[in-house]
Amino acid sequence: MKNKIIISAALTGAATNRSHCPNIPYTPIEIAEEAKRAVDAGAAIVHIHAREDDGTPSWRTEVFESISKEVRALCPDVIINYSTGALGLSVEERIKHLPATKPEMAAFNMGSMNYGIFSKKQKQFFWNGVFENSFDTMMTVVKCMNENGICPEMECFDTGHIRNAEPLRQMGLIPSNACYSLVMGVLGGIPATPENLMHQIKQVPDGAFWQSIVISRKQWQLNALAAMMGGNIRVGLEDNFYLPNNEMAKSNGALVEEAVRLAQMMGRLVATVAEAREMIGINNVSKIETNV
Repeated sequence: MKNKIIISAALTGAATNRSHCPNIPYTPIEIAEEAKRAVDAGAAIVHIHAREDDGTPSWRTEVFESISKEVRALCPDVIINYSTGALGLSVEERIKHLPATKPEMAAFNMGSMNYGIFSKKQKQFFWNGVFENSFDTMMTVVKCMNENGICPEMECFDTGHIRNAEPLRQMGLIPSNACYSLVMGVLGGIPATPENLMHQIKQVPDGAFWQSIVISRKQWQLNALAAMMGGNIRVGLEDNFYLPNNEMAKSNGALVEEAVRLAQMMGRLVATVAEAREMIGINNVSKIETNV
């Protein structure tokens, strides 16, 4: 397993819509179909935000339950990773879907930050706000994950976020198999450069599972660096719409196909879902008992 690489696919996100990319999935069925395309192409993990049928972000538990049901019907063993990140919601609202769905993984945001989308061309913000993740909020989130057997995917948007794991680990709140996600390219977080990625990699504890998450078209060059450095990688329509040739991807599967080619060029072997489960130490398969 030493040379295996795990590919995650972030299927839909919450900050963009079909006016930006017409291929973003909205409904539970569309999300499940995209999950199937991603898994067939080589993804072992699917990271999912819920949306209402019109594409607006959703935090309704029943929507997450419907997504779980549809994804499991098409991808029986894929590792499901649900979002818990939102601006303007209470921590209780952000995690209420976790006990109901019990995904194998869930995003665990590792610190507060300014968050926004800024247009250099128009010299104005499209939107901005404060993404609140105090230590109290973080403890509430990770305790919920631990109580429900969910592996934390620790989303670190800057160097300090990586360090924020230390006190929680000393408190016994972070399991040994938690994933460090090195998120780059979000305004308010660390810029996406090779130098910054190398710096972030050096902060990750020895032997810990980590992956690169790069927002923007710089994803391909930095994912190549991450693969070369022994890490894992994420692609998907949440992070970047474009293939390496600058064509807009028609599906998440098309992005995963390119990630597989990139990994192989870096001398890595792509992990199957079963191998990814063994590498991370995830044995449970989330199941939903619902009439949705």
